[in-house]
Amino acid sequence: MKFVDLATITVSAGKGGNGCLSFRREKFVPRGGPDGGDGGKGGDIFLEATPRLQTLADFQYRRRFLAENGTNGQGKNRFGKNGDDLFIPTPCGTLVYEVKTGKLLADLSVPGDRLLAAAGGRGGRGNARFKTSGRRAPRFSEKGVEGESRIVRLELKLIADVGLVGFPNAGKSTLLGAMSSADPQTGSYPFTTLSPNLGILESETERIVIADLPGLIEGAHRNRGLGHTFLRHIERTRILAYVLDSDPSLEEAEGVLRQWETLRDEFKAYKPDLLDLPSVAILNKVDLLDESGQKRLDELSKRFTTRNVPVFVTSAKTGRGVQMLVEYIAETFKTAPKEVRAGRTFIIPEDDEAVHVRNRPVEIRKMDNGYRIVHAGLENVVKKYQFDQEEALSRFAHLLKHYRVDQLLVENGAKPGDTVFIGDMEFDFIPDEEGFETEAQRGE
Repeated sequence: MKFVDLATITVSAGKGGNGCLSFRREKFVPRGGPDGGDGGKGGDIFLEATPRLQTLADFQYRRRFLAENGTNGQGKNRFGKNGDDLFIPTPCGTLVYEVKTGKLLADLSVPGDRLLAAAGGRGGRGNARFKTSGRRAPRFSEKGVEGESRIVRLELKLIADVGLVGFPNAGKSTLLGAMSSADPQTGSYPFTTLSPNLGILESETERIVIADLPGLIEGAHRNRGLGHTFLRHIERTRILAYVLDSDPSLEEAEGVLRQWETLRDEFKAYKPDLLDLPSVAILNKVDLLDESGQKRLDELSKRFTTRNVPVFVTSAKTGRGVQMLVEYIAETFKTAPKEVRAGRTFIIPEDDEAVHVRNRPVEIRKMDNGYRIVHAGLENVVKKYQFDQEEALSRFAHLLKHYRVDQLLVENGAKPGDTVFIGDMEFDFIPDEEGFETEAQRGE
């Protein structure tokens, strides 16, 4: 199984449908009222954790995801259809970061965890929504709002049941193949495994995921070698299996013990809680040992037993001890701690800065080619109004007057005929000085 643990994707939610401008037209009803329906909401995009996936490999081939747009409203008060939501499956253990801010948005660790990664745009209101006792025939409707778009980085902290850990060339990949259905790349040289290999151990009642994690080197907690890339995958394993090389050149038992102690020192420096996980020591490659080496195994086994560490003597090549190891892991797996809870839905909170910007007073910026009006509320209105409708311009002019935009432009030096920009809209400035406030009226 190909393992990919980092990916960057773009998610774009659906646009809301436009509201409809329509009036009731029926025989014997000469003055039918407004009956334009609202547009449908754009589809949301969710990232959802699923146990069916073990890596982020799928995101190497598809990196942009689009949800369905809402449809436009219609006459006779018919609302547009909402766009279908898009659910993107991710492996359990996926951390989701927003690329723009670097913030962690969600930790999708158990099946059913969801993140609303991009919210669909609201549908525009039809003209029936704007009917009041004073406005019987509104000739105005709204455009649908664009859906959210966001670039997110996915980082997988592998959730494997058993992690095979050890120094390079300790025989972890060969042992994984002997224990499970995996067929990992192996070789008689260090660093054969540069990313985790995954295997499945099938017992009568359990399906256990085993990860052959990349070879560790001393100083990994300081990000030496594969460093944190390796260590982050250990954090969520339920059982740690220390694979120790019983090489004939390690004439003293202390040489093998030193491997185990160094591994534990690295885990302690990175995350001390890792030492609390159930663990087992595996003395591997014993097929290479001569008679004196076999005697050394007895001494090593006693050393681990005095430390209350279960120890197994194995040869992945010949199969010696592998079945006993598998049976022990299957039994230990039943009692190993596991996170059990219902799936959660994560919602991205509105940015404090966005709220602050929305509440700011109108700002006028002088530019080389005119003046720009900066105000989140007015910019949002420009996106929603359909200016080809006869009442849209009058409503917009009323808003500009409410926010004293003409007066602020004049105070900042704007002259009739100057170009004014609001969002994507531009128009020639024709000041309406009626209703300008004096300094006394403003209390200055």
